[in-house]
Amino acid sequence: MTTLQPPDAAQHPGAATTAHHLRTLAFIGLGAMGWAMCGHLHRAGYALRVYARDPLKRERARGCGMHVCDSPAQAARGAAFVFSNVTSTPDVGQVLLGADGVIHGAEAGTICIDHSTIAPAGARDFAGQLAARGLSFLDAPVSGGEKGAREASLSIMVGGEAEVFAQALPLLRLLGSTITHVGPAGCGQVAKLCNQIVQVINIEGIAEAMRFAAAEGADLPRVLQAIAAGMAGSRMLDLMGPKMAARDFSAGIQARLHAKDFGLAAEAASQAGLQLPALRVVRAQLDRLMALGMGSDDTSSLLRVLEAP
Repeated sequence: MTTLQPPDAAQHPGAATTAHHLRTLAFIGLGAMGWAMCGHLHRAGYALRVYARDPLKRERARGCGMHVCDSPAQAARGAAFVFSNVTSTPDVGQVLLGADGVIHGAEAGTICIDHSTIAPAGARDFAGQLAARGLSFLDAPVSGGEKGAREASLSIMVGGEAEVFAQALPLLRLLGSTITHVGPAGCGQVAKLCNQIVQVINIEGIAEAMRFAAAEGADLPRVLQAIAAGMAGSRMLDLMGPKMAARDFSAGIQARLHAKDFGLAAEAASQAGLQLPALRVVRAQLDRLMALGMGSDDTSSLLRVLEAP
């Protein structure tokens, strides 16, 4: 296993090469979240080998002094840690295990850290396949959105072996303010889906309250002021209530991402034989939101779903 602290090059033969290896990271996926996270690692002094499908994102990275690679496999060569942040379970599988995937370029002992939100079963499968090739895997989905990524204030939920988590923790602390090792591989994804279930069911509840208050002729800001001080008060009410009252549906987090995550949660619940009625109802509302063409808007648009004919 690699360790994060490089040896003293003056005292140990070959230490300079080892130190260089440990200061080299790969990052795959340079969207809004990934780019911000990658930037924190780069500013901390790590050498970044990066890959993105979008040519414009590759050029942006090259302009910042990062080494731009032609594939995930190439990005992984010589990197002690390989970070990824892409969209779906199949995307992560392609990045890690595909024909040009990380598995074909990473050295034994490399630690792969995936920040995507994917199926827990997929995370467990990837961990097993990478382990068979001598690579370690942490599923480390995040909460906090683009703002949290820019401010390095993300909440990071991690699944994987405790020893591997300990090695990755100094790097994760550059990206988030709350980092929790939840359990074995897949448990980070379980925690993230729990986060989404609580979060979006709460948003639906706020939307229904605002719809009810408006239908009864009440002043929405005053209703929010009244209930925020009581047991209904929450961080989500403080965020989403004023957006709904002001009819500000500009995206903080795009609703399509919550819809995707709810699909993962519903599938996992079904596989486990669970009946989760609130999840089922809110998923239907998110599906309707998508059908109404609001997927790129904020999830506060659940209010508009209730208002639609």
